[in-house]
Parts: sequence; C-alpha cells; structure tokens
Amino acid sequence: MAVRPRIEWFVVNAALAKLGAIQVAMNLRLTPAELAYIAEDSRTEAAFLDVRDPGPVEDALRAAGAGLVAHVDPPDGRLGLDELIAERPDAEPRVARNQAQLIVYTSGTTGRPKGAFRQTPTADPDILSCYLDSTRFDDFSSGDDRRALLNMPMHHAAGPNHANACLSNGGVAVLQRRFDAEETLRLIEEHRVTHWHAVPTMLQRIFALPPEVRAKYDVSSLRKVSVGAAPVPYVLKERVFEYFGEGLLYEGYGCTEASMIAGMRPEEHRRKPGAAGRPFRHVKVKIVGEGGAVLPEGETGEILVRTPRMIPEYLGRGPLGPDVLDADGYFRTGDLGHLDVDGYLYVTGRRTDMIIAGGVNIYPAEIEEALRAHPAVADVAVIGVPDPDLGERVHAVVERAAGADATEDDLVAFTEGRVAGYKRPRAVEFVDDLPRNAMGKILKKRLREERAS
Repeated sequence: MAVRPRIEWFVVNAALAKLGAIQVAMNLRLTPAELAYIAEDSRTEAAFLDVRDPGPVEDALRAAGAGLVAHVDPPDGRLGLDELIAERPDAEPRVARNQAQLIVYTSGTTGRPKGAFRQTPTADPDILSCYLDSTRFDDFSSGDDRRALLNMPMHHAAGPNHANACLSNGGVAVLQRRFDAEETLRLIEEHRVTHWHAVPTMLQRIFALPPEVRAKYDVSSLRKVSVGAAPVPYVLKERVFEYFGEGLLYEGYGCTEASMIAGMRPEEHRRKPGAAGRPFRHVKVKIVGEGGAVLPEGETGEILVRTPRMIPEYLGRGPLGPDVLDADGYFRTGDLGHLDVDGYLYVTGRRTDMIIAGGVNIYPAEIEEALRAHPAVADVAVIGVPDPDLGERVHAVVERAAGADATEDDLVAFTEGRVAGYKRPRAVEFVDDLPRNAMGKILKKRLREERAS
C-alpha cells in the first residue's frame, strides 16, 4: 500500500485487518522499478496506490505479480477504491481480532531493501503490555479528547502506529497529506491539536519560517510533541521549548527490527542534554567494542539491544543470523553510542559514518552539534573524505539558514574551543539542501560517494 495520510488509508487498513491480510508499506517516492522489487519480494497480491503518475507504477506492479491494483484518485480507465467497494454492497460484516500485521522495508543503505516482518509478537502478553505502555510513556495515549495531527509518511512504522494509536484510544485524526510547515501550524490552531508526532526535519522547517509567521498561530492546545526517526540536536530541542512550551517534548529512539529502545520525557531533556533516553521497560542495552566485549560506562561502541518486539526474520530470508544477532540474541543496531552512570543512552552516529583520521576515531555527531549552534547553520552533515596523509579528513556539508552569509572560515573558527583540534572540520561546504530520505534522515552515504568521486 502506497497511500498518504488520508481517510482511504484507514479504510484499506481496516479492511486488511478484517481479512487477516498483511500490509506491505510502500514508499511513494520510489521508482516503479523499486516498487516492483518490493512487490515481487513480498509476493504482493493487491496494491492500493496514491501516486501522481499511476500508469508506470501499476504496470510495474502487475508485472511483479500484483493481480489487483486500485487507486484512491483513479485516472480514466483505471480501477478506483470507491468502485472496488461498490462491487460488494452487501458484504458480510467482519470484526478484526487484531490490527493488520505490517511489513516495513528497510531503507536499503546497504544492499537491496529487506522486509522487516512485524509479526504478532511472541513475548509474554503481560511483558509485552508493560513494554508497550512504557514506549507510550504510560500516559501518552490517555484521554478520549486526543486530537492527533498525522503527517508522517505511512510507509514507515511510525506513521501506521500513531494512526492506529489515535483511533484505538477514541481520538480524532487530523490528516495532512504532504507536510508543509506553515500549514502544520494552521492545522494545530484550527483543530486544537493535542498530539503531534514529528521528525526533526519537520521541526527545523517550522523554525526556518520567519518569526512573524510563527507568531500568527496559536499552538497552545498541544499537550505532547513526540519526535524520533533521526537524532534530535539539543539546539533544536531548545527551540521547541521556547515556541511550543517546556513540558511537552517526548523523544523516542528505536529501529525497524527491534521497535522502540529508549525515550526521554520532558523533564529529562535539560538534565541530560544530548541523551536519547533511558531504555524502556523490558529492554536490554549493551555497548560492545570491536571484539564484541561489553564496554564500561562512558565508552563508545556499537549499540546492541534486546526488546520484547524484535522481528524474528527478514521476509523470505529465514531467522535472523549471527550477522545481525550476537550469541546472546542481542540485535546489532549499527549505531554507535554509550551509556552513562545513570543508565541514559547517548547515540553518537552510525558505524558507517565514523571517521578515522590518522588512526583516531572521530564521531560526527558532536561536531554537528557544535556547528548547529551557529545561527547561519540550518542543518549540517559531517562526513569523512579521503585524505592521502590521514586516511580521512573531517568535512562539513552545511545547509545554510535563510538570509545567512557566514563563510567557511567563520564556521571553522566557530568550532574552536567547542571540539578538540583534531575533530575540527578541515573544510566547510555550503549546499541549498542536504539529501534526505522520506523520514528526513540525511543520506550521508550519498554525500560521501559524491565527494569521493
């Protein structure tokens, strides 16, 4: 199903649940060939589309084995969802025992995308319930007056999860098909939105609006703003505190294969700046070095986790093996980080993003955090580029803030005293927009490949 946040998504999702069918979440931004790969890999039998140019996509999906393709906005001569529903006006009523199971395809940053099959968990029901309550911060879904703004992509687990949470708690869903910063503020004011789940890029786009535009809107109805899917810079959190309020920001850290791992409540952000949060109940986290040995508090290594909601396999590829699980069944997230003395988890980047300059490990996250404090920086990605002497050198790619005129020398000088000398960028490059995936994550692999060539 490749459908934006709109009423038709809920209709199809409910129908799949009643049929006991599995939903394959598809990214609207993929090419017809990429969608066909997912359809063939998942053995998709029926597809529901919300795309601007449906012809090539439908042809590709049918060639991949989808026998039924319906469109929410059908062009002439193609099957529409309304027409499909009208074919069975007297259909027997059905009741779903559970929500539709979901297959989410990984982003494919290494190799071809794989389907993460989010099957009904096999964990003890009491443990699972306790864990899920914890990931919702216990009171996150409370109240039948909940009015949730839904504008996350529906091909990622977060979008369907928040949509289902809203309705299952008797709330009202306010749907925005495509994110627009000012329109988001208008919807919050008009519908007195109480809950909004965002990714950092959405918040950055709101704070890129002129102050006089933001000041036009009343956002005081918000009780909870939750953010995740990518690291949340502390400077961005401070802007949230100032504009939306101090006591409503919740942060979650997780991954597709292991679900939610850690989270931060509003009262914890200032006390633990830079942390991703404490592990949720029944979640185990360990930090390991290159040889797999567990590292002590404060030392950076790879983050391994066990949760009650880990996937048992990638679709069609058998049970997870030692390439992604260690001997104790912990999932290798590929993220780097450390635990502090109080058990808070800090995420410093991806293993693939780590820079090794002159044999020294450099973690881009702390350099990016320093640069984001400069008013000319809307966002930044720090990468390693080839260097004949050091192996790699630190290179910053900066998305300049509107109207800013800072130079490369200004930003390099700004990092002095904020990070150690060997971590300071050797070059700063300005771009209009950093490349991102649909969830707002910066595509560092693309940046490295382009600069290596």
